[in-house]
Amino acid sequence: MKLQIRLLGSAELCVDGQLVTPGAAKRRAVLAGLALEANHPVSLPRLADMVWSDIPPASAMPNLRSHAAGLRRVVGDRLVARPNAYELRLSSHELDVTEFHRLVGEGRALLATPDPASAVGVLTAALGHWRGMAGDGLPRGTALDNRWASLDEQRLQVFEELAEARLAAGEHGELLPELRGHLAAYPLRERAWAQLMLALYRCGNVPAALTAYRDARATLDEQLGIEPGEELSTLHRAMLDRAAELAYTPPFAPATTTVRATPVPAPVVARSAPPRPGGPAGSAGWAVPRELPAALVTFVGRAGETAEVVAAVRGAAPTTVVVTGAFGTGKTALAVRAAHTVAADFPDGQVFVQLGNRAPATPGEVLARVLRAIGIAPGDVPANTDERAGWFRSLVAGRRLLLVVDGVTRAAQVRPLLPAGPGPGLIVVGQRRLGSLDGVRRVTLRPLAAVGARDLLAALVGPERLAADPVATGELVRLCAGSVLALRVAGTRLAARPGQSVAALVGQLADGRERLDLLDYEDLSVRASLHTAVAAVRADDEVAGRLLALLGATPDALLQPERVARQLGISAARMRRTLDELAEAYLVKPHRGGPGGHLLPELVREYAAELAAERTVGVPPLTGRRVDPLVA
Repeated sequence: MKLQIRLLGSAELCVDGQLVTPGAAKRRAVLAGLALEANHPVSLPRLADMVWSDIPPASAMPNLRSHAAGLRRVVGDRLVARPNAYELRLSSHELDVTEFHRLVGEGRALLATPDPASAVGVLTAALGHWRGMAGDGLPRGTALDNRWASLDEQRLQVFEELAEARLAAGEHGELLPELRGHLAAYPLRERAWAQLMLALYRCGNVPAALTAYRDARATLDEQLGIEPGEELSTLHRAMLDRAAELAYTPPFAPATTTVRATPVPAPVVARSAPPRPGGPAGSAGWAVPRELPAALVTFVGRAGETAEVVAAVRGAAPTTVVVTGAFGTGKTALAVRAAHTVAADFPDGQVFVQLGNRAPATPGEVLARVLRAIGIAPGDVPANTDERAGWFRSLVAGRRLLLVVDGVTRAAQVRPLLPAGPGPGLIVVGQRRLGSLDGVRRVTLRPLAAVGARDLLAALVGPERLAADPVATGELVRLCAGSVLALRVAGTRLAARPGQSVAALVGQLADGRERLDLLDYEDLSVRASLHTAVAAVRADDEVAGRLLALLGATPDALLQPERVARQLGISAARMRRTLDELAEAYLVKPHRGGPGGHLLPELVREYAAELAAERTVGVPPLTGRRVDPLVA
């Protein structure tokens, strides 16, 4: 059994990767007290002081035993009964407090080296364990209060130690908003005031640095009646003197030496470690990308799925969310909306990578795109895919960076981007289920229900126009088959033609031969979206295109797959593999009205009919225009 107990925020318990609710506040307090004293017996009287704020009631001991029994049902034999005491057995990595202290120790050791900037990743990872105030939601006024206060103070110290490391790394501009936010919450932190002054000074804004000193002095005088300490005053005087020691000195790098030695081959030197990403030549620091496209205004019917993605990405553990579903179900729009919702939780940036409407991208191409987005110059990106992956993991370790990768057709494209530790988040928009990705949260979008479809049309056309002909509106919803993209095209067409009735558009769409032509408006195209989905499957399975063309002529043939296999000249096993590929891409669905077989979804059937009419394995030629993935 694997446990994970989190106390740096609200108390949480995970058992074998699943979040478990231990019980009410007092039971969670028992768990917290035992976890903080892990692998040591905690007497019942001491445990009672951790749970009750006043004198424990007469029923305290029976209540504690009841809470312990409840916890044992969850954690099993990890909770051991001792004489008049209990002991919780944990490994060091199973408690976030222990992991936080371990990482802080490593970070402080790096701070003391000639390259304090090397502590940035470790200290960032340490702070990544925090989700709020320590012990949030547990009873207050208990013996644990001092522990929570001590941990909260340590968090503030580590934030300022991380700021020191980032100043050494040259991240002056990026640090300014974080220091200002820190001081807004904790205005008496003199060390943070000094760091803000130094960051402003090194950004060239000397007047603002001196103003920060005056603000610090006024705050300390008003709230404590004292003058700034020696460190702050000395820094102020050095700024007035423009002291040379305040200038930024890059971390020590043994780039030049007078010693003559056998040259090391250039590729080894150049690729030994990733450079600290930056902008123009000579600058240093993390390039903070803000690449998310604008979210759609007319977004309806997906509140539950959006909340699921948001909750997963905001979780304490490194999380990958795969948003999947049939073509045109609004996967990209949902992913972008969720990403905007959590953007503030990822201050190190948001990267948006669009892989659709082109030949399948390789993992190396995806990595190169992400490395460039976070500041690696194109000429510095390694040629080797494994090396690109290593650079990526090194650069984003502990960083609160959000990646959104759209149009993914193969798990291998995003496997190197899966978070290896706390910090980054990853949202993948898959045109397939991507079942081989391990440890990810999957959110599958079903066709939009009739109520949501009407709401979307109303947002695009106006509710009065739909109410004028509810029967035609219901038929329009049916013809669009739950496709968000088809509904958007139909609604956009109606909005562009105020004089056209809903019934008139329904009459045109009812002719299946013209339906895909009508579901095509400017850069919104159901046909183009289907072309992308089919092309992705055909790239891996050439039989898929032949099968779809055959089904276009005989849509019900999949009810007899053995017969279809004979027509295509393939074995039954080969036929099953192709059907699995098409089902993985949501291009066929199980037949629920009979003893087996598959069916084509309605709009896929229209597209397959076009393939059959063309009498070619390939898909019909397209105009070459790009389809906006937000509405596909």
